[in-house]
Amino acid sequence: MSVRRNSSILQSFNFAFEGVIHVLRTQRNLRIHFAIAVLVLVLALVFDVSRLELVALMLAITFVLIAEMVNTAVEATIDVATTSFDPLAKLAKDIAAGAVLIAAMNAIAVGYLVFENRIRQPSGRLLTYLREADTNLTLIALVITLIVVIATKAVSGRGTPLRGGLPSGHAALAFAGWMAITFITGRVLVSALAFVMALLVAQTRVESGIHSASEVAYGAVMGTLVTLLLFQLAA
Repeated sequence: MSVRRNSSILQSFNFAFEGVIHVLRTQRNLRIHFAIAVLVLVLALVFDVSRLELVALMLAITFVLIAEMVNTAVEATIDVATTSFDPLAKLAKDIAAGAVLIAAMNAIAVGYLVFENRIRQPSGRLLTYLREADTNLTLIALVITLIVVIATKAVSGRGTPLRGGLPSGHAALAFAGWMAITFITGRVLVSALAFVMALLVAQTRVESGIHSASEVAYGAVMGTLVTLLLFQLAA
């Protein structure tokens, strides 16, 4: 019973990620939103936003992405339900599109409030990032790594979101975490232990037959490079 329940939960997550990947693969607007989300997170890193500001930005980003996906679902449902022009169907589509517009306007307003003073009055070093912000930087690195993994799976079209395909998301996040720990602690022993843990995560994906060695290696390199780039940018 427990194994069946765990399998069902995993299947539910797979279906959910497949929905995200399908919309990414077929909807240009969502691809634009994802690209903007990455840009905003990089700007949050560059301008050293506070934790509350980062929360506001991430909520605004999530709100836009959810609204766009709901809009796509509404359009698909209406297209299945009717093949002829129906004023009510058009109204439903317009309302869904209006929800996306409101979400986008809210995101723009949040972005303006967060970045306006920083852009008008930049500090002496634009890329200064305080040591106390390492937690924010790690979170940003992991989120961007996850976005890149989902985008790559959408392009490659191989495997399912949580099982197989290029790249291995588990390996990408594990090695992103290793690189973040290395930069934050600056200690060889701690870095080595984190690296071993990341290797074990990658090994389990190969031994279980979920990913090939090349897919795991690709994910590991991706997570390492994304995190390395962000921490070097903030140095």
